[in-house]
Amino acid sequence: MMLFSCENSMEKVKQFVETDTISGLMAYDVVIERSDSGRLVARLTAPLMQTVDDNDSSKIEFPRGFVAYMFEGDTTVTAKISGDYGVSYEKRQMVIAKRNVRAENIETQEVLETDNLVWDQKRKKIYTGSLVKISSPDKIIYGDSMVANEDFSRREIFGISATLELNDDE
Repeated sequence: MMLFSCENSMEKVKQFVETDTISGLMAYDVVIERSDSGRLVARLTAPLMQTVDDNDSSKIEFPRGFVAYMFEGDTTVTAKISGDYGVSYEKRQMVIAKRNVRAENIETQEVLETDNLVWDQKRKKIYTGSLVKISSPDKIIYGDSMVANEDFSRREIFGISATLELNDDE
């Protein structure tokens, strides 16, 4: 039997711990579910999730895209949002979705499409400075930017270029 021993000063151990800390993590094929009082309210899926923590900010990033579902009553999907990239800044309470962003309201059958969408959770606002297309069963609205409250019940579309009324005959 052999015994080995080594001795390090506490100063060297403290230096190692301070300089070799993990500032983030990476996870593949992520499914995140959020509940309230035992009821499922949201589910997010993503092929890759990265977290970064530093002194200035902490963020959760979805560099290969994401799909998020909002639920009512555990099983009924009320909304869906997807994008090719997403990031959530926890301290700033801001979520940004980019590239091929698509937000669907299942109840109203409205679909918002844009390339950049920001959700400011502090101000409870959703906005974009990018082109928007909002489709519903009876019309399509195009604009060059938009501001809305977070539940999308009130919205302002700027630079409207066309509103098309669709008939069942066409």
